This record gives sequence, structure tokens and C-alpha cells, in this order.
Amino acid sequence: MLIALTRYTCMKIKCQLICLVLGVFCFCSVAFSDVIDQQRQNFLMAEKMLAQGNEPAFLALSSNLVSYPLYPYLQYQWLKTNLSQTDRIKDFLVTYKHTRYADLLRSQWLSHLADNKRWQEYVQFYRVADTIAHECQYYWANYSLGHQEEPLADAIRLWLTGDNLPNECNELISLLQLSPLLTPELIWQRFELALKNNNKSLMNTLGYLLDDSSRKSADLWLQIQKKPIIIQYDQFLVDSNLQLRIFAYGLERLAQSDLELALVIWGSKKSLGNFNSQSIQKIERSLGLALAHKRDNRAFDRLNKISEPDAEVREWKIRSALFELNWQRVNQALAALSSEEKQTPQWQYWQARALIETGDVQQGQALYQTLANDRSYYGFMAADAVNKPYVFSDHPVNLLGDELTVLAAQVDFQVANEFIALNRDLDAKRQWWFSVNKLSKEQLKVAAKLAQQWQWDQVAIMTLVKADYWDDLALRFPLQYSNQIQSNANSMSLEPALVFGLMRQESMLDSKAMSAVGARGLMQIMPETGKEIARELNDSWQTANSLFIPDINIRYGTFYFKRLLNQFVGHFALATAAYNAGPSRVNKWLSTKRSLPADVWVETIPFKETRKYVSSVLAYTIIYQQRLQGKALKMHELLPDMTQH
Repeated sequence: MLIALTRYTCMKIKCQLICLVLGVFCFCSVAFSDVIDQQRQNFLMAEKMLAQGNEPAFLALSSNLVSYPLYPYLQYQWLKTNLSQTDRIKDFLVTYKHTRYADLLRSQWLSHLADNKRWQEYVQFYRVADTIAHECQYYWANYSLGHQEEPLADAIRLWLTGDNLPNECNELISLLQLSPLLTPELIWQRFELALKNNNKSLMNTLGYLLDDSSRKSADLWLQIQKKPIIIQYDQFLVDSNLQLRIFAYGLERLAQSDLELALVIWGSKKSLGNFNSQSIQKIERSLGLALAHKRDNRAFDRLNKISEPDAEVREWKIRSALFELNWQRVNQALAALSSEEKQTPQWQYWQARALIETGDVQQGQALYQTLANDRSYYGFMAADAVNKPYVFSDHPVNLLGDELTVLAAQVDFQVANEFIALNRDLDAKRQWWFSVNKLSKEQLKVAAKLAQQWQWDQVAIMTLVKADYWDDLALRFPLQYSNQIQSNANSMSLEPALVFGLMRQESMLDSKAMSAVGARGLMQIMPETGKEIARELNDSWQTANSLFIPDINIRYGTFYFKRLLNQFVGHFALATAAYNAGPSRVNKWLSTKRSLPADVWVETIPFKETRKYVSSVLAYTIIYQQRLQGKALKMHELLPDMTQH
């Protein structure tokens, strides 16, 4: 590929040099463009011939495309349907080893080699990054070639999963099951993992590997999964390590549906003295976190009993104290953080807040002053606290010379650009991520600028993240769709910056974005929500895919957010949380007992995703307000205190 595609690059440069010498650059550019256009037509025709099974016509057409960037892709398409072409495949894997298609072809050829039990070649061409199916076949290949001990040890590692293993692993796993290495404890470990994944078929399969007595325990465990209240009955004894594990699982399940009953049962069973210190700590952790997520005032004391708290427990101790507005306890919990945790803007903000609330105003203000230099949700709140202007630290990526041109001329990026020219966005992006994985952090910055030039906002943002560079605000917070956003925001009496902030968090301004649950477009609207909004706006609903149209998506998204804002009495944090988690959850999180400062409410949102979502959207809103050069919107305006209702 390097030879072929370098030839393509050289042809382009040679043409341009001749043009410059002759003074007819425009004519030569057109001539070169004609060559590329013809190659594209031949490429598309070659694909068509391959799809029709006309191999002679395909080979004839492709032989004239050796200098075309997508020639390796074309050869891959042919070879994956001709896996018996051993010599040609080996040649491809050597010649085009640096392309994305070498790995794709190798994967399919390995399956072909396994099907034909060609184990020597399989071991030779296997790569560690291949799939679990190929990994199993690799170990089986080694076993078949006489290396019998090491494959079984590797099989144990693969065994410990709560997921079903692919069929390609059957022979290896059968071998493990017949060996003395597969102990009852390993079976139980996998059973627990399957239980955690709710993998019923795997649990049933594992049950057959147990003896009669153990199978009864497995059946009991499955009953408790469906009806955890069983653990309260007297006939349920906790007199073995296995039963202790079953009890702990059932108690954790019960705490999700009836926390009060779980606490009562634990109090009665714990007094029987059948639990070791490790199991007590594990159960206390589970119940303490359940109380904390429910914002229960008993959470802090429970979590405080854990002798070796992990990061999650340390954080929820702070949140539990915050919800109580017990600033002495907040200070105590903050002191238990690791030194690294204490340095994060999140906990520095709460340290400053706690110091001031407990009377140490000078030290708290000093912490705020330092934190106010951070461009973040916590930094902006700290700046408001000490009446300092926001610091945005905008330092665009500085390109030197022709760095952008040189990167775009690399073979990998020529391939991506050619897919764009053919309107094959998915292939182009797959090629992009393959290409940037080879780059250094400095090169990644250049790549991010190239993606920006190609109007791939989402890709540009994500590439800059890979570069671990955060200070190019124009690249990280693009202003695409500005006219539609301004128009719809104005019609809904919303700040355009807030709509931008939502969109930046939801899709990174990718109009074709679709979530795992089916939310679509720039503002990630679910089709059912889209239908409902269309009815309210008297629009004729077309299809779910109409939500990929920017004009429609932005109009519906701003309408929906305005409705949430009205529902939550104009409170931005509540409406933003509802946009992510749904209004019913937000209503559930609102307490009837007392008012809370908005920053405390956000920090104690039970869902990590929603907590991060709200803080990100609000911070992005401030940044976009600066990018739009709008009025000086302040974080405290987005976070007024709230009356719980």
C-alpha cells in the first residue's frame, strides 16, 4: 500500500510542479481532478462487478486502480470472499500491513484457518488484539500443536466472565471442564458474575456442573434473585461462606426495593454472629451507599463505620454531609480524601465552602481565589463567590508551517478523505480513528484542526481529547448551527448559550448522533418525545429519522427544554437534570423537608451521569456565552437556591 499510495501522492505533486512551471496551474488542477473523478467511477463500477459476481470484470477494473487511495479497500473486499487464496492473502497482509484492512482481513482469514484446522498458520498470523473467539482458537491451536498446560491456564482467565463465550471457545472450555483445574469455587465465581449480568442461560448451564447439594444452593440463589425477601425467614441459615455470599446478594437486592426492611433484617441477622469482619464491611458499604443515594440522614454514620473506605464511599460521605448541611461533617469527610482527590476542583470548591461555613473565612476565600482561575463548573462558582471575572484560558492550537497540509497528505488521511468524497461517512470515520491511533499527542492536535477543517465538529473535539489538550475553545466549542439556535432560542425566550451548552453535551454538535437507546440528532430527542412535540406544535410527524434534520431537531429540543423550564419554575439546574434523567426522577429527588442551596442539590444527585451532565451543561453555557460575546451571564444566575417540593 505504501508503494501504491505514495505513487498517488507523487502523481499529484508532479502534476502541480509542472503546472507551476508552465504557469497554467488551474488547467492542471482540473486535469488531476478529472483523473480522480475517473478513478472514483472505476472504483464504483469495480464494486458493482464484485457484488454481481463478475470476477473477471472486477479484476480488470481494479488492476487500473493501484494508485487510487481506496485500492487496498477494494482488494480487501475481494479477498474476504476468496479466503482460499492463501498466497494473495499473505502478500496482502505484508504489503498493506499498515492499513486498517490488514487487521480486518486477518480476522476473517483466521476463522477460515480454524475451520480447516490449519493450526500452524493460525498461530503464525494471530495477533493479541484479535477477538475473544480468535483468542480461544489460538489457545486451542497451541493445545493441538502439543502445548497443553499453558492453554488451560489461559482458559481459566477467559472462564471468569458473566457473559456467554462465543462458540469458538467450546472446545477449549470443554477441555477445561474435564480438567482438575476447574474447581467448584471457579464455577461459583462465574455463577455470581452471570447473576450480576442477569444471564439466565449461563446460570442454568453452570448449574449442571455442580453436584446435587450445590445445585440446591444455586436454585436458592436464583429464587432470592426473584424474591429477595426470602432471606428474612428463619429457615434461611447463614452458616457457610457460600450462604453468606447468597445472603449478602439478597440483602443488596432487597435494599433496592425496600431499604427499611433490608436494614431490619441485617440488624437481626448480624446479631447472630455468623459474619466475619470482611463480610460485615461489605454489607455495611452496600447499605450505607443505598442510604446515601436516597439522601437519608443515616447515611453518614453508616458510611463512617467502614474501616477501609474506597473512593466511592469517601465521596458519598461528603455528599451525605452536604445534604444534611452539616459543615463540620463535610470538613471531616474531606479530610479523609486521598491527597490526589483533594487537589481536584470539585473537592477544592467544597473545602472552601466548608471552611467559610465553619468560620474560617480567610482560608476559604483564599481557596476560592485560586480555584477561580479554573475554567470549569467549580471554577466558575468559585469566581462568583469572590466576585472575580471568569478565566477562560483560550489558547488555540498553534500550527507551524504546513503541518496541516503534510498530515492531510499522509496515506491514511487520503483514504479517509476519499471516503468523504464518496459520501461514506461511517467508513471515513472508522478510517479516521484507525489513523489517529498512530499519532503522537502533538500530531493529534494537528489532526483535530484537520477534522475541524473537514467540518467534523464531534471528531475534532474527540481528537483533541485524545491529545489531552483542552484550551482551544473555538475547536472544543464550535458555533455551527448558530442561526437556527439563535432563532429558536429567541422564540422560546431562552439564552442561545444554554441551547448550545445542551447540544454540546448531548451530541458534540453531530447532527447524525444516535444513542444506544435510540435518541437522535443534535439534541438527542427520543422518537416518542419527537412525536409528542410535533403534535403540540401542530407539525406533521414524518419518521424518527427526521430528528436527524438540524432545523427540526433544534426546534423540538428548544421547545422541550422550555417546557421543562416552565415545569420547574424557571430553575435551570432542575430543568437540565430533567432533560437528562426525566422529570419524574427529578421530582423524586426533590425533598419535601427543606430548601437546599442549588450547588448542594446538584452535588447530591444520586445518578453520577446526571450529576456530571448538569455540571457540564452549566459550565458549557458560560463558555458559549463568552464565545457568542453575549451578556455577562453568571453561574449563580443558573443556580438560584431552590425550595424543595
